[in-house]
Amino acid sequence: MLDNTDMGILHELSKNSRITMKELGEKVHLTGQAAASRVAKLEDNGVIEGYAIKINQLKLGCSIHAFITIITQSTYHQPYLSFIKTQEQYIINNYKISGDGCYLLECKFPSNELLNQFLEDLNEHANYKLSIVINK
Repeated sequence: MLDNTDMGILHELSKNSRITMKELGEKVHLTGQAAASRVAKLEDNGVIEGYAIKINQLKLGCSIHAFITIITQSTYHQPYLSFIKTQEQYIINNYKISGDGCYLLECKFPSNELLNQFLEDLNEHANYKLSIVINK
């Protein structure tokens, strides 16, 4: 069971996972050593599974951010999944979902031409609905 201090630690780490334990402790009213112990316990218990970075796709030249709902005609999804593995440079996330489709792809593309080629290739394995992010 997490207490308010643990929740505060998770909140602060989600904003900045590179914060020092001393700074974290100050924000949640603990010593740096006590904060480090709490973080270690959260990691050991599997509450904190890892740390990640947030990448600015625009600065990497990928100006098109798309969500693609995948609709397969068959319950055998392996051809689609094999195709997706060959397209990892464009895939941010591939979620298996319930509802209107089978998967939800979050993708990034540097150009409309590459997006179009991706969609043409994808259409050999599944149908799709495309949504483009206009603003975040």
